[in-house]
Amino acid sequence: MVMDLPSELEFSLVTPDRQVVRESVIAVSIPGKDGYLGILPGHAPLLTELKPGEVSYTSAGITHYLAVSEGFAEVLPQRVIVLAQASERPEEIDLSRAEEARRRAEEILRQVESEAEREEARRALERAMARLEVAGRASRP
Repeated sequence: MVMDLPSELEFSLVTPDRQVVRESVIAVSIPGKDGYLGILPGHAPLLTELKPGEVSYTSAGITHYLAVSEGFAEVLPQRVIVLAQASERPEEIDLSRAEEARRRAEEILRQVESEAEREEARRALERAMARLEVAGRASRP
C-alpha cells in the first residue's frame, strides 16, 4: 500500500506572549535537546524538548530564521507546533544586548563554583549565542 505524503507542513511557533509564525512550509529545522532535527512533510510523529538555538523554516523558496529559548515541539506528518519560552526574528534582536549577555554569561562561567550556577550560565550563553547567530542572518532564497 502506497501512501501519498503531504507536500507541505503547517508550521506554528508560539510563545506565552504571541504567535510568531503560522504558515505552510516545505521544511523545518529545530534545536532538539540532543541535536538539530530536520523535518519534512510526512515526518514520523514525535515530541521533543528544545534547547536554545535557531529554528529555520522554508516557504516559497525562502528560508527564514528565528532564535528560540527552551521549549517543546510536537511533530506530526502534516504539522509542527513549537512552544517556546521566547522567540525573536533577526530584525527584532538587539545586537548590543545579545553581545553583552554573551559576555556576562562567559564571565559567570569562569567564576561560578556550583553546578547549578554553572548550568544556568551555560543556558544563558546558549540563548545569547543563538540570538547572535540569528541576528547575523536575513531571510534568503
